[in-house]
Amino acid sequence: MHSILHILNGDSTAHHFADTGLSGDVLVWREIFSQGPLTEDIQSAEFWRERGRWIEQTFGEQIAEYEKKVVDQLEKLNQPCDEINLWFEFDLHCQANLLGVLALLASKTNLSPPNIYLICPGKFPGKTNFRGMGELNSQELLYLFDTIRVELGEPDLFIAAQAWNLYVRNDTNALENWISKTHFWASLGLLKTALEAHIKRSRTNAAGLNSIEQLLLDIYNAGNTIRPKIYGQFWSMAPIFGMGDTEIDLYLQRLEDRGLVKF
Repeated sequence: MHSILHILNGDSTAHHFADTGLSGDVLVWREIFSQGPLTEDIQSAEFWRERGRWIEQTFGEQIAEYEKKVVDQLEKLNQPCDEINLWFEFDLHCQANLLGVLALLASKTNLSPPNIYLICPGKFPGKTNFRGMGELNSQELLYLFDTIRVELGEPDLFIAAQAWNLYVRNDTNALENWISKTHFWASLGLLKTALEAHIKRSRTNAAGLNSIEQLLLDIYNAGNTIRPKIYGQFWSMAPIFGMGDTEIDLYLQRLEDRGLVKF
């Protein structure tokens, strides 16, 4: 029997995925590797303990709940599987998670590794402001599966491993140098722009603000002083970051701590 696993980029995609009729088990990826501490050894217990502690401290979610929603789900990766479909998007949030998933899969030793496929839309027909698969219905998700799904090969896994190692080191100079020398991205063509966004947000301007903080401050100073309006403006102007409102709040808190905004 052909066993299939779908790894979805969050609960918003899972909502309609159940109605696609696609066979296989589902693992909903609920981590946010675009934020917080990371180490290269993603298969270690300490990696996940550190993530759990950070999630609890930052978002107030109990570690036990984190383990249930995130860590326990990873057990599905230990089950025999013939095919894995990765449903991730173009933005930094998803691309960082994708690198982590591929690093985790690469750490699994298996004499007969599964075929790995990627469904990664950067746009969708008829949707001018496409923000992600969470806004697609089951038929639209099926359309992506039928039209853009691509099998990942050794070049993809090699590029992903290099990118993950540089990303977790958070050495933006080394990452920038690697990007400039990488001219072939195999099936990971959307990774470059996401990593460039990461470099941009990792550096600060003369005022000591990174690109995300500066943009949020500009939005605020333009008269958008209510959080929902700030969220909407930010999503419209910087979709490459793929940040939800709770992540945006992390940056707004930094601005508030410096007395630059007030709610």
